[in-house]
Amino acid sequence: MEYLVLARKWRPQVFEDVVGQNHVVKTLRNAVKLDRVAHAYIFSGPRGTGKTSVARILAKSLNCEKGPTEVPCNQCANCREITEGISLDVREIDGASNRGIDEIRELRENIKFSPVSSRYKIYIIDEVHMLTTPAFNALLKTLEEPPLHVVFVFATTEIHKVPATILSRCQHFDFKRISVRQIADNLEHIAKGEGISIGNAGLSWIAREGEGSLRDAQGIFDQVISYAGTDIKDGDVEDILDLADRHLIFELSGAVLKGNAGACLKIIDEAYYSGVDVKHFYQMLLGHFMNLLTVKITDGNGVLGDIPDHETTDLKKLAQGASRDTMQRILDILMAEEDNIRRSMEPRINLEYAVVRMAYLEPLIPVDEIISRMEGLEVKLGGGGRQDILTARQPQVDQEAVVTESNQIEADEVKGGDGLWQDLKSFIKEKNPPLSSKIGSGEFVSYEDDCLQIGFPRGYVFLEDIKSAPQMNLLTQMAVEFLGKSVTIDIKLLEGDAHNTGNTASKTASTRNNIKNEALRHPLVQKIVDVFEGAEIIDVRINGSRRQ
Repeated sequence: MEYLVLARKWRPQVFEDVVGQNHVVKTLRNAVKLDRVAHAYIFSGPRGTGKTSVARILAKSLNCEKGPTEVPCNQCANCREITEGISLDVREIDGASNRGIDEIRELRENIKFSPVSSRYKIYIIDEVHMLTTPAFNALLKTLEEPPLHVVFVFATTEIHKVPATILSRCQHFDFKRISVRQIADNLEHIAKGEGISIGNAGLSWIAREGEGSLRDAQGIFDQVISYAGTDIKDGDVEDILDLADRHLIFELSGAVLKGNAGACLKIIDEAYYSGVDVKHFYQMLLGHFMNLLTVKITDGNGVLGDIPDHETTDLKKLAQGASRDTMQRILDILMAEEDNIRRSMEPRINLEYAVVRMAYLEPLIPVDEIISRMEGLEVKLGGGGRQDILTARQPQVDQEAVVTESNQIEADEVKGGDGLWQDLKSFIKEKNPPLSSKIGSGEFVSYEDDCLQIGFPRGYVFLEDIKSAPQMNLLTQMAVEFLGKSVTIDIKLLEGDAHNTGNTASKTASTRNNIKNEALRHPLVQKIVDVFEGAEIIDVRINGSRRQ
């Protein structure tokens, strides 16, 4: 008996056998059932997705001796003739080799005659986009008002080449690529029917190589069977499909995420000398990191439908070692270098350069995590945390910081005693740099009756913060520790510029100081000084008219 390849032997014979095109199947079955069959259909989509198979099933449904029926019997003479391609009333025409106006004129003449033995004359024109413009024009009138006994079914892989005048006269069905999982299930069904032993991993690899085409995947399966026989091991599938580069992709991505640039270069060298096409390898690497990012974002919950379960598990394990931001930065590098790889005469060098950059990326803490952490610490510290720390370090001191805003004094009234204040500031700088940054612009006013008065200019950026109870307690405790006795701190408001007290400040100096204060007043700057231990503002630099 003549051998039939799997794609022909297992070709769908009823609508239920069609894989991955439920939206088409349901519509056509209902059309037959409700007697609402159109006079012209056009099926578009990638190769091997079932366009001509569905056209044949529709022809059998319409011409079956027990029909019209949504489930053809496949036993009557009409069904058998259509299946074998010898029906006189169902003609399959190759649009690529019968594309001229003469062929279409002949078709127009033939459709005038009634069917020989069926209800309908059905014309299935494959690759209809190959028809010439005159041929399409000749078809228009007939297509618009065909005889009642004629049904046209057109199939094409390039719907954009079909004139709009033709499309407007047809019901259009768009066939989708078939998922890896659906193809693998179909191959498993075929394997059981053929008595073939093969693992799920091997089926998934074959299905993926089909790239959405069931026919192509079935052809590859045929090839694997010819290579390995009826007992197919995963290694056999790897050998015939040359899947070594997939293992290298996992190894390379693992080395990148570990920051091992040396291992990355060794893996690329191994891939190169094993005969891997570098440009194709780069595209695989790009897609692989996109899969890793997708797994990181979604935890692999059903999003990667075209990835087999065992590989999704491997992706999850690999993705655990890096943050989402790191994955995005790696993809940024890969996408930025993609065009250079495609055009390069030495793509290996571009690949190595990109991979080394990826391996040396410094890990980043996500911005939202930083802000969240800062805000959490701020709430803690602002809610009594500082007071608790002070209480633990020092026995309770009866100290109420008296903040007086009414007794304003002029800057030029401040006299003497500045040495004490400068020594205290130096002491605080050693003990608590964040507090030192905030009181750095303070001016000594007086020290009488164990009360140290410090003056700050009106509008000073940290004034309100210094006047808060936690900061006043901290400042007072520092002064007590420095002076060795109980003291109180009193904050005064100074009129004038803190940096020019007692002097006539120029407009330029005043403007510069205002710009500095505005920069220091930024909420993020204050938050950093508050939260991060040891943070100290050294300087605010001004570039020309821009504020930095």
